[in-house]
Amino acid sequence: MATLVMKFGGTSVGNADALGKAANIVLEQAHAWDRLAVVVSAMSGVTDALIQGARTAASGDGQTYQAIFSELQARHQHAVNELFSSEGDRSDLLVTVDQILGEFATLCHSVYVLGEVTPRAMDAITSIGERIIARILASLLHQSGKGCRAVDATELIVTDAKFQNAAPRMDITRKRVPDRLLPMLNDGVIPVVTGFIGVTEEGVTTTLGRGGSDYTAAILSDCLDADEVWIWTDVDGVMTADPNLVPDARVIPVLSYSEVSEMAYFGAKVLHPKTIRPIIERGTPLWVKNTFHPASPGTRIVLDPQPVDGKIKAVTAIRGLSMVTVEGRGMLGVPGIAARTFSAVASQGVSVLMISQASSEQSICFVIPSSTVASIIQAIEEEMALELTRMDIDRVWSLDDVVIVTAVGAGLRSTPGIDALIFGALGHANINVIAIAQGSSECSLSLVLSAEDAAQAIKEIHQEVILSG
Repeated sequence: MATLVMKFGGTSVGNADALGKAANIVLEQAHAWDRLAVVVSAMSGVTDALIQGARTAASGDGQTYQAIFSELQARHQHAVNELFSSEGDRSDLLVTVDQILGEFATLCHSVYVLGEVTPRAMDAITSIGERIIARILASLLHQSGKGCRAVDATELIVTDAKFQNAAPRMDITRKRVPDRLLPMLNDGVIPVVTGFIGVTEEGVTTTLGRGGSDYTAAILSDCLDADEVWIWTDVDGVMTADPNLVPDARVIPVLSYSEVSEMAYFGAKVLHPKTIRPIIERGTPLWVKNTFHPASPGTRIVLDPQPVDGKIKAVTAIRGLSMVTVEGRGMLGVPGIAARTFSAVASQGVSVLMISQASSEQSICFVIPSSTVASIIQAIEEEMALELTRMDIDRVWSLDDVVIVTAVGAGLRSTPGIDALIFGALGHANINVIAIAQGSSECSLSLVLSAEDAAQAIKEIHQEVILSG
């Protein structure tokens, strides 16, 4: 039996109009697939508001969380009143909204009294938005005559106890999901599952961290052996560049998981590779589609890369970075310098975004978030105190306000001369490249540039290499 898992993001359920469009999509696909499961995020902006309420309460502010409660109550009540004509359905849902939001107010009051918000309490608070939307969308589908049921993922996805970034216990989850969902699916009932949320074996609510609702969809796909996964958002698919920066950016028809992973890592607002790992491991086809333009084909993401001769597929950027350099003529041929450098970086809990080292071994440079520079340089200087004293290492210093611009595409691997096109585009615009890195997979080429050159660099590469390639 053909099984589809669909996930609707925050903008796709952000108000009554969006929820109506999402419901229509679900009803249409219910006729095309034997089994259909739906995952929902909270309304756009709701999770951020819940976090703000918890944090301000912890800081001793007893007013902000109450104002947020009122705002969220009004927003959800408005959606319910717009969507439901039946007085009974509307009344029941309004009671449910008030009950769930009441938990937010109660938890924030406890946080206010204690003056502290623990990760465990934060997970309980931030799970509120998904719980409300699952019930609203399930009721909307039911009103349209389709068998449907809201399901809290706490019934399905068992995780470890790393609150705010929990990892699923797939051994247990793979048993729970089919046991709970397959009877519904086989009866033609559509489960509407809360994204982002899990539960420990002891029954304590957790959340799955960044991109958690995507992660939920991927987990359900794995456990249900789904044929496809569709992610519904507010754009027509994965774009060749940020459309806010490059107006003529266009949808990429097909990407591989490796290309999407590179794009996510280097700043594109696409699926985070961690959250779709279960799909990657199975090689399940995944689509990114637009809730507000469902006729658009979207972007299809597949296991194997499909090179496009003569050009790359996308260009992305990460801002707010600094490049740290460890340099000294005495480093030449000295074993362990790189290992000790990155051990010092790791001791500060910082991830390195890019590394470049000359074959002469006289310098190592790497890129990190600017906010971490001071602690990183101090840690390296402490680790290399002896080498600095002996002048084996001359200095450890940083170049601030840099950006990593990355060209992504399997065409980098198969077509000679693409690198030359990229550097030619930058040369024509008189843009200087500070450092370069390319992985052995040859799926991406990363360049460190001055922040003031980044926007122009992206436009030049997009115009001369993507559009004209």
